[in-house]
Amino acid sequence: MQRSSTGTGRREASGAHSRTRAKIIRIEHNIWTKADPKTTWKIFTDWKKWHRISDRYESIEWFGTPWVPGSRVRIAILRPVKATVDRVITICEPARCVAWINHVLGYSMEQWVVLEPANAGTTVSTWLEFTGPGLAIDGVAVQATIEQYLEEWYESFRAQCDRVTLQT
Repeated sequence: MQRSSTGTGRREASGAHSRTRAKIIRIEHNIWTKADPKTTWKIFTDWKKWHRISDRYESIEWFGTPWVPGSRVRIAILRPVKATVDRVITICEPARCVAWINHVLGYSMEQWVVLEPANAGTTVSTWLEFTGPGLAIDGVAVQATIEQYLEEWYESFRAQCDRVTLQT
């Protein structure tokens, strides 16, 4: 079960003057896995094994204790554009939710991942909102790039969770 949706930017009036706020785009994605929330969380937070979920990583380096609010992680990605993502963890409730702020290529993103027990498994929901210098990078829509990445990453993550659950 998967779902993607988007939101639109806002325009705000202030007295006789109006100003345009940066366009904020929202993306949502959900999956369901056979794994219970504890197993799902264990796989999600095992960043040393993320290469099993995605081949887009060149390197992942933590500054501070992983998954603790205030800790930072620098992720070098290889595609679709070679870039470095700087991420700071803002909230972390093990086996329930985690949130962070990303900065990459002039874009800022807030993202949440929420795990909920559902139908003898776990529903994993993520949403992110981003804003930045433009709607495209090298002629490719940023929104479509992020949606494709989320779909690929979370489908692979779901498959990994299901494999682990079936092996136990």
